Amino acid sequence: MSISDRVRTKNERVLSDDYHVLESVTFEYRRSNGEWQPQTREIFYRDDAATLLPYNLAGRTVVLVRQFRYPAYANGYDDLLIEAAAGLLDDASPEERIRAEAEEETGYRLGEVRKVFEAFMSPGAVTEKLHFFVAEYEAAMRVGDGGGLADEGEDIEVLELPIDQALAMISDGRIVDAKTIMLLQYAALHIFR
Repeated sequence: MSISDRVRTKNERVLSDDYHVLESVTFEYRRSNGEWQPQTREIFYRDDAATLLPYNLAGRTVVLVRQFRYPAYANGYDDLLIEAAAGLLDDASPEERIRAEAEEETGYRLGEVRKVFEAFMSPGAVTEKLHFFVAEYEAAMRVGDGGGLADEGEDIEVLELPIDQALAMISDGRIVDAKTIMLLQYAALHIFR
């Protein structure tokens, strides 16, 4: 039995269609005991995105960005977030989009990017799937200042950090962004061993 055999959608109602779509969905889910259970969920339809951690193996460094995120602020986080470069796919392939996003945000024009995994970041409410990449960088690959696009509200600071410092920043709470933690942990396990 596939999951589609266990779901009967009853009603979909758009609550908001501004930046992304927010819907209220009523459905029945067939539980493992065979009983159909009615449920209602609000679903935030967010497009898929890509994220990337540039690393320099010889220098044992990574490139991250620091920026304001209103939802984190609204949840009581009174600081800028330190993150891996990321962006929505905007109808491009994950590889194409992350190359452009990395250059926009960090100023680095990267060579080969390597996809390491995909993950749903908040599957209880958000449809977005994130494509995770790593790429080696060198100083000569920096072709601009980065900083993002002002017309998109971006005001991004570029950070080049030793990997050990970045990992310590997870432990002491300075890095609290999930995608960044996942990429740094991946780097610690598979790149900077």
